[in-house]
Order: sequence, then C-alpha cells, then structure tokens
Amino acid sequence: MAPGCHADYFFQIASKLWLLYIPPLLIENKTKKAMTDIEAILKNTRSIAIVGLSDNPARASYGVAQYLMPYYKVIPVNPKHKQILGLTCYPDLESIPEPVDMVDVFQRSENVMPLVGPAIAMGASCFWMQLDIRNFQARQALERAGIEVVEDKCTKIEHARYA
Repeated sequence: MAPGCHADYFFQIASKLWLLYIPPLLIENKTKKAMTDIEAILKNTRSIAIVGLSDNPARASYGVAQYLMPYYKVIPVNPKHKQILGLTCYPDLESIPEPVDMVDVFQRSENVMPLVGPAIAMGASCFWMQLDIRNFQARQALERAGIEVVEDKCTKIEHARYA
C-alpha cells in the first residue's frame, strides 16, 4: 500500500462509525424533551406568553416573537412596556386576562422560579425555557403540576424544524 493508505482507510471507517451513535442521541433523558414531544407541544399550542419580550429588534426575544406571530397568538410580558410589536404588553403573567397554552421564558435561569407559580395558576400546558436557560427546581415543580417543560431550546428553531 502507498504511504498514507492506512490512515485514509481508518478515516473512511471512522467517519461511518459515528452513525452508530445517533440512536442514543435521540433517546429522551430527564433534561431534554424527545423531538416528537416538542412537535406535539408546538402543534397543540395556540397562545404563547413571551416573558421578557424586548422591544429592541436586535434582541433574540423580538425576532422569536416576530417569527411566531403568524402561527400563534403571542402575548408580550414585560413590565417596562405597554406595547411591543403592536401587541398589548402585560407587566406579569398574572395580568394576562385570557388563557395561555405556553409560557416562553427569556429570563436568566436564576429568575425562572418566580414564574412557576403564576404559570401553574394560569393553567399553562407548557413552560418553555429558551436557549441556555435551565432550572431544575422549576422543572420539578412544573412537572409535579402536570405541565410539560422544555429547557435550553428555542421555540423559533424548533418550530422551523417541524413546520
């Protein structure tokens, strides 16, 4: 064999072996929702309260809300604003006068727990924490109340995946 052939053969085999490891990546664990669960959540949701929605078009929450508006009733939640994206903005979850299917959170992980009680009280069916947002205590309390929890995922990305 010519020099380098062993290395080339090794990389051909190794590049195919990674396929054997895909199934474990798709198995649901305690911190990540299985893809089919997320798809079902998105299909069953009609209204989304976006906590921490910004009026700044450069912020992720603004882009996500703008993307979701044609598909869902978006309800902005931010105590600093009266209106965002032409929609009435509420200071907190308790102030929303209508049913909400999903609470979509753009807040730091350490600021999530105060949202749990109101989300349970309003009867939300899903509590969604955006990318890099996780809170184990919140997850436990919400799941005990029968609410679906998604952590560390973007509603825009996931919706685009299943649309």
